[in-house]
Amino acid sequence: MYHFFVENSQLTPDYKKVEITGADYNHIANVLRMKIGEQFSVSIRDDAEGKEFFYEIESIDEISVIGNLCFVEEVGNELPSKIYLFQGLPKVDKMELIIQKAVELGAYQIIPMSTKRCVVKLDEKKAESKIKRWQAISEAAAKQSKRAIIPEVTMPMTMKQAVEFCKDMDIKLIPYENAEHMDETKKLIEGIKPGESIAVFIGPEGGFSEQEIDLCMENGIKPITLGKRILRTETAGFTIISWLMYHLEG
Repeated sequence: MYHFFVENSQLTPDYKKVEITGADYNHIANVLRMKIGEQFSVSIRDDAEGKEFFYEIESIDEISVIGNLCFVEEVGNELPSKIYLFQGLPKVDKMELIIQKAVELGAYQIIPMSTKRCVVKLDEKKAESKIKRWQAISEAAAKQSKRAIIPEVTMPMTMKQAVEFCKDMDIKLIPYENAEHMDETKKLIEGIKPGESIAVFIGPEGGFSEQEIDLCMENGIKPITLGKRILRTETAGFTIISWLMYHLEG
């Protein structure tokens, strides 16, 4: 079933009807060519409750689709903890893949980071353009995976800013190639409780510098190992978020 995000203003006060307009209207009417009687689901943007509303198409005109409420799914698809992915800026289009898969796996927010070994450097103008593109990728992935929210992709931060940003989060992890003892990684993940906020720091292709690791450790961010093999930057993020998803949903 196709899933869309709507504003509160698109719903009647009792949620019994929804009006789909704009790009989503075009997708329903002209791309999917859905018909009266077919169903779709919606989530309300920025709705912390994560409810999913199911509608049946009542009418389709030249500018909008009207849906009648069928039922509401009270239990949403969000993880019981918020995962914040702090991603060192990678080369070329890897960031698009990282955002897409992180959203599918349940990340709550993606924070691009400019670190010492980043090859990619974004000035403010380039960053604004990239963020717009990355946010659109986040929304598409959220629709595809039936997320209740659209994870935000923030403006890039420096490593120092990122460390400060996560200071009040409950769990702070940084996969590091020189870390050892997989048992410690397992113990940390298994000790995470639903509702705790989780910060995950992933380095760029060249990894983190020793100074950056020291900064993290001084601020309570714990180095962990992801195994004996060296993982690419995009693989490392997918791996740790997958482990967290498995633990939190289990």
